[in-house]
Amino acid sequence: MVHSSTPQREPNGPRCLGSTQEINELTTVRVQDPRVQNEGSWNSYVDYKIFLHTNSKAFTAKTSCVRRRYREFVWLRRQLQKNAGLVPVPELPGKSTFFVGSTDEFIEKRRQGLQQFLEKVVQNVVLLSDSRLHLFLQSQLSVPEIEACVQGQGLQTVTEAILHYAMSNCGWVQEEESRPTLLPGGDLHGRGAARLSRDP
Repeated sequence: MVHSSTPQREPNGPRCLGSTQEINELTTVRVQDPRVQNEGSWNSYVDYKIFLHTNSKAFTAKTSCVRRRYREFVWLRRQLQKNAGLVPVPELPGKSTFFVGSTDEFIEKRRQGLQQFLEKVVQNVVLLSDSRLHLFLQSQLSVPEIEACVQGQGLQTVTEAILHYAMSNCGWVQEEESRPTLLPGGDLHGRGAARLSRDP
């Protein structure tokens, strides 16, 4: 009886290894370092750093770092839903009907919601096939520039735009500039943020 149970375990070995190899492809995406832009003016807003690291073949660059604001997330979700057909797109955190200054609690809650949104999006094969998502995550192109690029009206292809940004080291400049503010409760008004943001 003991000998008969041993061979039954052996076939399970290769199957377990095979499934582990499939799971080894992973993507880490983090939304962090919220910063107030144009502070003190009527058109002030908060943007967030999106850091992505992956070994997935679905992405052109394996590491990227960009900054995006909430309304760009809203645009992205709308486009993903339009192109995904019947595939459900994750929800975004709700928009505040009245923005009261730069309340830390509100900003942190939104940051968490945006990260959960992206974590679910990058796990969906259908959504990953949308070029707008890749340009959103791995380039600092504005929304109009992303649309032009996807429609073939830009100066670069989608892949070229992503590789150009990756090779320009813009993302790593952001990483270095923002590093002192990564600790919880840190300064939301980093000095380098205004220079680095290309939000229209």
